[in-house]
Amino acid sequence: MITFLVRRLLSTIPLLLVILFASFVFMRSAPGGPFDAERALPPQIEANLEAKYHLDEPVEKQFLRYLDGLLHGDLGPSLKYQARSVNEIIGQALPVSLVLGATALAFALLVGIPAGVVGALHHNRTEDYLTMSVSLLGICVPNFVLGPILIIVFSFAVGWFPAGGWGSWNQLILPALTLGAIRAAYIARLSRAGMLEVIHQDFIRTARAKGLRERIVIGKHALRVAILPVITYLGPATASVLVGSVVVERIFSIPGLGSFFVNSALNRDYTMAMGTVLLYSGLLIFLNLMVDVLYAVLDPRVELA
Repeated sequence: MITFLVRRLLSTIPLLLVILFASFVFMRSAPGGPFDAERALPPQIEANLEAKYHLDEPVEKQFLRYLDGLLHGDLGPSLKYQARSVNEIIGQALPVSLVLGATALAFALLVGIPAGVVGALHHNRTEDYLTMSVSLLGICVPNFVLGPILIIVFSFAVGWFPAGGWGSWNQLILPALTLGAIRAAYIARLSRAGMLEVIHQDFIRTARAKGLRERIVIGKHALRVAILPVITYLGPATASVLVGSVVVERIFSIPGLGSFFVNSALNRDYTMAMGTVLLYSGLLIFLNLMVDVLYAVLDPRVELA
């Protein structure tokens, strides 16, 4: 296990370098620049700004300078948010996205896995049709439709939760439901498919033949193998949710990282975009590594080589 983890972690270094270099080159190859505006700056002022941020240097030299900053834990200054560094922006926005994403994932797991198990155990019956119909609806309704519906119903009509903002627990409920609904729907369908495959296998029949209670057979023996497809899905899904969903954050006026990511691309804020790309890539690689480890823990047939 230790050898596997060390080898995988070491292999992520060149992968991250390739991702960073490709992103670095592509962003600077795109039309426009960070100092473009409706009213063009005088050429001398624009030249001074480019010299200040070393944008007048060759791309290779800029990239090496950026890597040197990374080694010292410095993601550089934001080119659009004056007097603010990328470290400061991420430090303020990331905790918001993490809280929202973790709540949304908890909701997705607590709803999706039981729904999938119920559907599988009542295959082709009313419970199965009902849970799968609801999950299909959850997949089909996008965030930008579900969010306003929840606001109209639970904020304007009923008055249970505020329509937006951030800072209290009741402001977290509606955005977490909006963000977690589609994940819960996918998890329910994956759990159902995994459980249907597992409950007819020999080791489940053996457990039942030993006289074990059905609750123990399903919860202890079948579920740990049936949720393997869910574990695979959770790797990239968790990374995308934790970094932040710009649609949900915009609808509910949440100061998370997703808005900064999109705005950095639109504004050609190179350093801010690179910081979010690095964060997302690192999370995605780390969570996929955790998926492989969980596979080995949950399924003894899997060996980490």
